Amino acid sequence: MASADQLINAFTTLLVTIDPPGLAPIFLGLTVGMSRAQRKQVALRGTIIAFIILAVFALFGSSVLGVLGISIGAFRIAGGLLLFWIAFEMVFEKRQDRKEKTGTAAITVDHIQNIAVFPLAIPLISGPGAISATILISGSMQTAFELAQLIIVIAASLLLLFLALLIADRLDRFLGVTGRAILTRLLGVILAALATQFVVDGIKSAMNLAPSPV
Repeated sequence: MASADQLINAFTTLLVTIDPPGLAPIFLGLTVGMSRAQRKQVALRGTIIAFIILAVFALFGSSVLGVLGISIGAFRIAGGLLLFWIAFEMVFEKRQDRKEKTGTAAITVDHIQNIAVFPLAIPLISGPGAISATILISGSMQTAFELAQLIIVIAASLLLLFLALLIADRLDRFLGVTGRAILTRLLGVILAALATQFVVDGIKSAMNLAPSPV
């Protein structure tokens, strides 16, 4: 059974990586002209697809790494560095610009027909950062029950995201430009600390796996 600290860290990492406050205004831009019911349908479908993607990586991500000959220690270091870069973008307002460009490009190509799949589910919700975080967290889960707990944590994180998308218009008005910038930076600092911990754990794991000197 996973400890409370493990579950809290997993929930915090996923929630910060998914970034509901940052996605809310982008979701509004992607669904401009849609009714409240249509927005709800897009948000629900996108969230469910993202959950399936992250759940699959939580269950089989470590196995795929094993087949490729990549140790979990090495992936923790690489994933931690990736999460740290995302945190850097959040603190210095780079991530929001990139997400907005991704969303705008997708509207042009897909004509909004499959907006729940792309770009909402992929890559805005279950992007490289969220997938990396999921595999990193699942690597520390040893039993099937612990993996089931992780699936529940993923579901809880995406449920909060879904609720944030439902009230995206009110959330965006409430936070405003200044509030959104402050919250994004704060979440970025938290993610940077968690990413650093992933790298430290990865280095420790890699050193333990290193062959002993003759």
